[in-house]
Amino acid sequence: MSAEDKPQTENASESTAKPDVSDRLAGLERENADLKDRLLRALAEMENLRRRTEREIQDTRAFSITKFASDMIGTADNLRRAIESAPKAEQNEEGEAIAKAVQPLLEGVSLTERELLKALEKHGVKRREPVGERFDPHRDQAMFEIPDETVPNGTVMQVVQVGYTIGERILRPAMVGVSKGGPARPTSESEGAGAEAKPESPRSPAADSANRPKFDKRA
Repeated sequence: MSAEDKPQTENASESTAKPDVSDRLAGLERENADLKDRLLRALAEMENLRRRTEREIQDTRAFSITKFASDMIGTADNLRRAIESAPKAEQNEEGEAIAKAVQPLLEGVSLTERELLKALEKHGVKRREPVGERFDPHRDQAMFEIPDETVPNGTVMQVVQVGYTIGERILRPAMVGVSKGGPARPTSESEGAGAEAKPESPRSPAADSANRPKFDKRA
């Protein structure tokens, strides 16, 4: 090889090497960007998994006693029935004597009911008696209508059976009587979820008269 050909060969080798280095550098940059993107995605997925796990743990703690609470509210109902069925003092000596005789038992049953409700509330289970509130079909069950022109339409006027909530969920809806024929509620009034929802049409008294439990209208 002549002296003139040797520099030309070296220049060609250098020009070939420079594109190889540039290609390798570009490839490493792309690989680095890809790895960084994968790392960020993995971190985001881990954070979402951590949050979901925390929510599931909280829900498990809050609602793990749902079945047990459902059984216990039946006991609370029986205690309330026992209290309401206790003889009251009447305008005669015999009725007053009976009322005095069962008074200690009645006080014991009332104390048991209070302690039971207190224990349930400690675990997030609360009693619900929505008298005077706007009827909410998502939380209450309308059993009959009560015609009353003096009360805003769709107001809960009577509770036949109390309801219970556990946390933000309904454990058992309250069975209620809803007003009908009164003035419409103001559109600005909002209770619970926000804008007033149209109440579900309660079953008519005629349809339920045969199966509806008796109740004291003065309650």
